Amino acid sequence: MASAGGLSRRRVGGGASSSSSTYNDVDDDSNNRRGSANGLSGAGAGGAAGMGNGGAAHAHAGSAFEGGSKIAFDPRDLQQDAGEEARIGGKMPRLTIMEEVLLLGIKDKQGYLSFWNDNISYALRGCILIELALRRRIALVKDPNRRRVPIAERIVEVIDDRQTGETILDEALKMMKAQQDIERLSTNSWIDLMSGETWNVMKIGFQLKQVRERLAKGLVDKGVLRTEKRNFLLFDMATHPVADVRTKESIISRVVSLLTSTTSAIPPSALDKEGVQCRVLRAVCLVCAAYTASVLDNAFGRLGYEEREAAFQRCDEILGEFVCWPYGSAGGLGAGAPQHMTPATAAGRRRQASRLASGGGLEISGREVVLGLVQEVRKEAIGAEEDPGFELIAGVLEVLSKLDSLL
Repeated sequence: MASAGGLSRRRVGGGASSSSSTYNDVDDDSNNRRGSANGLSGAGAGGAAGMGNGGAAHAHAGSAFEGGSKIAFDPRDLQQDAGEEARIGGKMPRLTIMEEVLLLGIKDKQGYLSFWNDNISYALRGCILIELALRRRIALVKDPNRRRVPIAERIVEVIDDRQTGETILDEALKMMKAQQDIERLSTNSWIDLMSGETWNVMKIGFQLKQVRERLAKGLVDKGVLRTEKRNFLLFDMATHPVADVRTKESIISRVVSLLTSTTSAIPPSALDKEGVQCRVLRAVCLVCAAYTASVLDNAFGRLGYEEREAAFQRCDEILGEFVCWPYGSAGGLGAGAPQHMTPATAAGRRRQASRLASGGGLEISGREVVLGLVQEVRKEAIGAEEDPGFELIAGVLEVLSKLDSLL
């Protein structure tokens, strides 16, 4: 009978006893659960009813439960990103220079590189050093006596060993940091070791393996390429056709705009988005690396014969002024400087000699464009002619400019 009394007292909201409190707690818990379920699934009235039945208000600060579309985050991450952008001078681009060079070389529908291209593997290793230098992870050692040594033989050091978020860059940076405690190597030595171009068995482990395939898979993750299996007579091979045509077209448009411009002012279409870190130097490194990797002609499909030759000549001029330090000192760029050019590559010298022999001369507009590029890149440098990161990039371009004679 006590249970019946307890039930009758519960219905009339009577006094409290030990037996009735037990039933009250159970009912209150069930009411709370019903009220909270109504508050999450329905309108505010349901939530108010749940609160009226004794439910407590649950606050979900900074979580996805509070607003439905909100995502939890740590404000310290945003502060760290802002500090990193301020330190390096802008935001990181969507694609690295290695990925852009690889994308220029990949055939759109077939999804693979030319089998006859022997330069791109070596050039991609040089692009890794360029990207690390642009991200202010590595630089040349600030030694006053380094000017006595050729620029490609100057010593490289790691100045920031934090990860970049790119797998290949982080692997190379970790390897360079570990070797730095034992022996510091030059720019030329690092490119050779990463490419496997060494007779030293003890250093064969420095080779970065499957760089092209790993970069292609990274582009697949970014939605630029897709993966397909293709049959090559006796075996199947994974290929990576272009999935995002607009991304590749934007790279081609930037390259063509830079190499066909006829004004000293750099056209905005030749540069990456506003706010990207060192976007002028990145444009220069892209065309120079693509030229040395023998994939630059893939961007000239819509140009005529004369326009293609003029674009290659412009690239020769740009490369010739950015393989030296300070930039622009090879051909005497500046006020009152003689209007002549000293190409860095052997192929550039041969083409220049043939043009002069046929009666052709140097275009003044091309000199003005190169002068404009040099001036804009100097503005992006930290400390003008004392930027060891930009000096390292000049050393890498010097190594890549001799690629035809190395391979």
